[in-house]
Amino acid sequence: MTRSKWFAPAALGMLLAGGCAYPGGAGDYRAYETRGEQSVRFGVVESVREVHIDPRDTGVGTASGAVLGGLAGSNVGGGNGQIAGAIGGAILGGIIGQNVERSANERRGVEVTVLLDSGRYIAVVQEADEAFRAGDRVRILSGRGGITRVTH
Repeated sequence: MTRSKWFAPAALGMLLAGGCAYPGGAGDYRAYETRGEQSVRFGVVESVREVHIDPRDTGVGTASGAVLGGLAGSNVGGGNGQIAGAIGGAILGGIIGQNVERSANERRGVEVTVLLDSGRYIAVVQEADEAFRAGDRVRILSGRGGITRVTH
């Protein structure tokens, strides 16, 4: 099988794998968070502000793009031109791969400021998977590792 025949399926597979690198939203729990005690506080939403949650860079997109770009670039010319094409393709592919991974994993978030029943204010940043408005009565769940969530 030639390089060009498996290039597209390999690229698609790597991009799909990179897109699966991040867990779900604030309503989802990781396995280590289950069966653990959480403290619950109650309060009222004072304000909500949209924020952007930058994705963690796993390097999958960069590495995948560099490999695929290097393979594609190595098909250019012959001899030294082929080497230069592979190097240039790897650099360009790495940059494109990193941007594809970042775009695929960007998350919308909210900063929710809550006036607790105790009179204390807190602010929690989480994914925007639940709608909050000023005046909403909410629960604040806090568990091990400093993980805190706001929920209705």
